[in-house]
Amino acid sequence: MATRNPQTQAKRARELAVREKRERKRARKAELAEMRAAGIDPYAETTESESTESDEGAEPNDGEPTVDDAA
Repeated sequence: MATRNPQTQAKRARELAVREKRERKRARKAELAEMRAAGIDPYAETTESESTESDEGAEPNDGEPTVDDAA
């Protein structure tokens, strides 16, 4: 049996990468469509309360003083 040409293997790898990227894009579009169907704007800006909830427990920036540290 003949061995595969390295160019053929590279081509197959590229094709697989493109196929996977397309699948991820389709999944993302489907997820956004579901959000829109549920009445949620997927591109809406986050509110202050949402951003503070996600930042809880986050480390301060490299020890730089914050408003709380300055007091």
